[in-house]
Amino acid sequence: MNTPGTIDRPLTHDPQKQAPMTPSTHEPAGSATEDFTTSGANDSRQNRTREMQLIPEALARAHMHDRLREAQRERQASGLLTARRMQRRAERASRRARRALAMAVMQ
Repeated sequence: MNTPGTIDRPLTHDPQKQAPMTPSTHEPAGSATEDFTTSGANDSRQNRTREMQLIPEALARAHMHDRLREAQRERQASGLLTARRMQRRAERASRRARRALAMAVMQ
């Protein structure tokens, strides 16, 4: 599991020889401001720091997305329950009306 070149076992601990991190593809463009002050290893470290600072924001965004989906599913379920309840009520009213009509015709 711990192969060279991973987070657990980097190829080198020298910051100037580390590869810069690439921005993630699922994040919107321009979500973080660019750093133009440094280059090379310092820029790489800066990007990692920025990504670390944006992790809670991305996590909160994903959590909110999940909560919105869950609320929408609950709204659909409650609407379906209400529709079924109203259908049963209408069917009972229809049976009562038929029974009353049959009783009126029989007399």
